[in-house]
Amino acid sequence: MENSTLFLTYLGILLALLGLSAFFIIRQVFKTRRIETTLGRLQNKLTKEKGTAQEYYELGSLLLDKKLFSQSVLYMQQALKALTEEEEAENAPLIYNALGYSYFAQGQFDLAIRQYKAALKIAPGYVTALNNLGHSYEKKQLTVQALESYDQALKIEPENATAKRRAQSLRKRVAIPMNVKQ
Repeated sequence: MENSTLFLTYLGILLALLGLSAFFIIRQVFKTRRIETTLGRLQNKLTKEKGTAQEYYELGSLLLDKKLFSQSVLYMQQALKALTEEEEAENAPLIYNALGYSYFAQGQFDLAIRQYKAALKIAPGYVTALNNLGHSYEKKQLTVQALESYDQALKIEPENATAKRRAQSLRKRVAIPMNVKQ
């Protein structure tokens, strides 16, 4: 009797784990299929006709997610060109930030910095762009500028975890020992 109860318990646990695994796998398949369908639809449309800034941005973002950075750059640039005056103030910072990230991921830190600064020129309180700008400065070994970017992000959003962590790390690297005479 005890063996059959133990067996049924193990079997129940196994079936529950298998069911849970199947659920997550099926969910991931549907998500991937939806993304690939959207990607294909947008690529087909935008190669045949001119699209909106939103469509170029969406395609560029999908390519960013797939780590196809050089292709993403092309579509983000197209999104900037397609912006209307009404859309510019709201959407341009997002596009510039995404374009900066595309350049950053390719190791083109100067171009990334230029894009992040363009985003901040339009939206000075854009904390994500400030964090990304700080990270780009770090990669270029420009510690003071990086720290300034993170501090500016913290002025806007004091609880920003990324800016807090990176600023603390940078302060430790540039700290001047107390016993050194200046």
